[in-house]
Amino acid sequence: MTAQTFTALLLEQSEGDNGKPAYSCAVTEVPNDQLPDGDVTVAVDYSSLNYKDGMILQGIGRLVNDYPHVPGVDLAGTVETSDDARFSPGDKVVLTGWRVGEVWWGGYATRARVKADWLVPIPEGISTKQAMAIGTAGFTAMQALVALEQHGLDQGQPLLVTGASGGVGSSAILWGGLAGHHVVASTGRLENSDELTTLGAAEVIDRNELSEKPTRPLSSERWAGCIDAVGGDTLAHVLTEMMQGGSVAACGLAGGNGLDTTVIPFLLRGVNLLGIDSVMAPFAERTAVWGRIADVIDGAKLDSLTTEVGLADLPALAPQILAGQVKGRTVVRTGAAS
Repeated sequence: MTAQTFTALLLEQSEGDNGKPAYSCAVTEVPNDQLPDGDVTVAVDYSSLNYKDGMILQGIGRLVNDYPHVPGVDLAGTVETSDDARFSPGDKVVLTGWRVGEVWWGGYATRARVKADWLVPIPEGISTKQAMAIGTAGFTAMQALVALEQHGLDQGQPLLVTGASGGVGSSAILWGGLAGHHVVASTGRLENSDELTTLGAAEVIDRNELSEKPTRPLSSERWAGCIDAVGGDTLAHVLTEMMQGGSVAACGLAGGNGLDTTVIPFLLRGVNLLGIDSVMAPFAERTAVWGRIADVIDGAKLDSLTTEVGLADLPALAPQILAGQVKGRTVVRTGAAS
């Protein structure tokens, strides 16, 4: 018999002393009848901690409008009930994107109810914990790599990864190395160089080489491809160093959402700037990306970049991930995974 309540990290909004909203969260028991409407109920094994989760837990960016709220933009677990023929009780499923954890209750709970269209069957050979070690960050990184390969990136060519110590960056290094690319990791934490090399980086460079606003529209050609999780002046700088016909997959803005550049790299070198949207990616693309992940995954290396925490640990970790102090991937164990 299904329990009448589930455990969740519940985010609350109240009025602060200065008249501005204040936010607090605590692990609590929630009645099942408070779950949102949906086609499929999932017993959640694991979720994960992403940059967007940190923003939501801190009440930044107005990503959540209705409170109380269950955050967690990722989840993986086992289908409990389904009104959709595509899924049956016992199926292992993963969900990333679709604004779950923002406008819809998310994965920081032992139970979630979602729309069937948002779910993807977990490929054989990948556990629910590994699916969350991959999560939005790993999915986005592989989505970016696939886009670069579709635009001509070949094995052995220099592939730059910015923000290399973060979730997307470390995942991109892992996938790029396993796929046979010459990965160059750019990081502000050079003390992590050995770990990045173990993951798959052929070279590690200081992010200061790329972080200054470029002074000319073109520089020496260095990169055949780039997975950029930083944006801002770093992206503008990288564009000036792309090889003829090279491509940049833009998938993050840790360094800012502005882009002060010129059209010269696009006109004179045929550079491609590819936008990566992992949130609203359609089902067919999602299954293809997860299939590619299953083809190259190295469980031991994935484990090496993964830290496991519980729901109660998340409030303290939120400001850390926003400050760039969380490296690799953080998997969140729910009560269902205990």
